[in-house]
Order: sequence, then C-alpha cells, then structure tokens
Amino acid sequence: MRPAAVSAIFLVSLILSACVASSGPQDIPAGPPSQETTNSISRSSGPVPSADVGHTTVAVKVSRQQEALVTTEPAPEPQAFFPTERTDDIPIPAEKPVALLMPANPAVAAAPQTRMQIYSRHFRDAKPINFGGSSPRKLAVHGVDVSRWQGEIDWEKLQAQGANFVYLKATDGGDHLDPMFQKNWRRAREAGLKRGAYHFFYWCRTAGEQADWFIRNVPREAGALPPVIDVEWNGESSCKRRPSREHVLEKMKVFMDRLEKYYGQRPIIYTSPDFYRDNLTGEFADYPFWLRSVAAHPSKVYPGRKWLFWQYSGSGLSHGVEGRIDLNAFHGSEEEWHNWVASRSN
Repeated sequence: MRPAAVSAIFLVSLILSACVASSGPQDIPAGPPSQETTNSISRSSGPVPSADVGHTTVAVKVSRQQEALVTTEPAPEPQAFFPTERTDDIPIPAEKPVALLMPANPAVAAAPQTRMQIYSRHFRDAKPINFGGSSPRKLAVHGVDVSRWQGEIDWEKLQAQGANFVYLKATDGGDHLDPMFQKNWRRAREAGLKRGAYHFFYWCRTAGEQADWFIRNVPREAGALPPVIDVEWNGESSCKRRPSREHVLEKMKVFMDRLEKYYGQRPIIYTSPDFYRDNLTGEFADYPFWLRSVAAHPSKVYPGRKWLFWQYSGSGLSHGVEGRIDLNAFHGSEEEWHNWVASRSN
C-alpha cells in the first residue's frame, strides 16, 4: 500500500475516533438534586427512586457563582426557548419558538364536564392536633402535596384514603426539576385525581428565569389545577438572601403574571406564617391563597385573609405512601368544589 494512502486512512481513523468519543446530551451527568426543602416534610433517610422523565428537556446545571447572583432590577423579558421533539433520542428543534406560538390569552380545550367521585378522609396523623370546633375534618374535600421525598406512590391507595386532589412539586429556582414530577403527573391523572404543580421560589434567581423554567417543564393541560408559587423562608437553602418586602412583592408579581398569561389561570400563593407576616399581610387580595397552619385554624394565624386551601398537617400517614405526607383541605363544600373545578376547565 502506498504511503499516501496509508496517511489518508490514518487521518480518517482519527476523525472517526474523535466523533465516537464526543459526548452527546445524553452523556451529560445530571446535577445534584436541589437542596431546597418545602413545608414540614423531612427528607427520606432511604434511597429516593430515580424517574424516567421521558421527553422532557434536560436541565443544564448553572454555576454556583450564577446561583449567588441577586438582581435588584425588574426581571428582564424572557428570551424565547425552543421545545424539542425526539427522534431516536436526538433532539430536533421546533420550527418556531414557543414565545411566538403562544397567544396572549391561550385557549385551552375544555375538559369533560363529569363530576369526580369525592373520597372521604381516612388519613391518620403522627402528630394529631386538636383544632376544636374548627377541625379540618369538617371540610368535605381533602388532598395532599408531594415531591420526590415521598418516593414511589400507590396513587389508587392514596386516593382511596381521601386524596381527591394533589399538588406536585415540579420545579424550584431556575434549573431544578423534581425527578419524580413527570411520573407523578402522569400517574395522578391516570388514578383520577385532580392535580396541579407548584414551584418553590428561589430568592437568588430572577423571577423571569424561574417563570420560564416552570413553563418549560409543566404542561399546559385542560382540567389541571392552577399553578402554585411556594414562597417561604428556608434556612436550609444555599440562598441566604432575604429581600426587602418591596422586592419580594415585585418578584412575585413578575412570576405570577407570566404564569397567568401562559396557563390562563391565576396562580395560587402558598405561604407559611413567618413569611406571610414579613411580606404578605394585606397584599394580593385578588389572588387565591393556600395557607400553612398546622397548630391552629387559619383565621387565627392569618386574620382577615381569605383562603382556598389549608395545609393542616405535615405529619400525615396514608396507605400508598411511605413515611409522612402533607395534608390539605379545600375551603368549601362538595358542591363548591365541583363548581370551582368546573370553572378551571372553562
């Protein structure tokens, strides 16, 4: 064989080897799970199952230096991102960005107007509280909220125990997706529960980044419950900033406006007593609230505040879930629940 031919073959071999060794998106290691925790649920001491997130977009981990940045200016307008479709596991960009396809008031197809069965409450509580005459047991419709820390869930058993609705942890900050969200979102629907998604707000990221991240990962589906913004102080977070009340309200409004425009539903505000006292007393009167109050009725902890959901326990026990779970109740009768759910589908 002539030397020139040998050199050519050797060069082609080097190029092919480099291509094979190149890392594709599937080879990028996933970043560590978020250090955020929500509500009163402790992290499981056992292994947390991984989840097949199917066709969702892969989250790209940002640097710690970026996480630590805090802006005092209003959040910038989001840049359009491109959803992807997969063919043989190779992401193919869509023809147009979502921002160009999304109308100002998105139309969502109406869900079937059939009334769901209401399951009676049969939860137990590891730390029961005597609420006296204002016991949450008197409320007709109960539900739960869950995240990756509840692990694998038997949704049919959980529903039979009294979970008529569920809020699922979806995202926090601007780059963390709960690894169980996609599976929980699908399985809860298959079991017949009304379900929605919540975002844990991270005070070291801009509101625009966080809204875009939530929209990127949470489907816009007919019949889904309104999205939730979870705002609270968390001492375990790597973000130690506590913005001023004015800045808190500004960031929340940017985030909520963007979600309302995309999902066509006004977001629900979830909060805890200390955060509410510091920032939300007398604010957002035209927004629905989901209040954490595990030692007394919300009327005592949040005087004068109208509320939609009450999180009355962080130590619930139920068949279908290992360990403890948050318990919640809807503020109204069965008839009011059905009417409210129907209004979400119009």
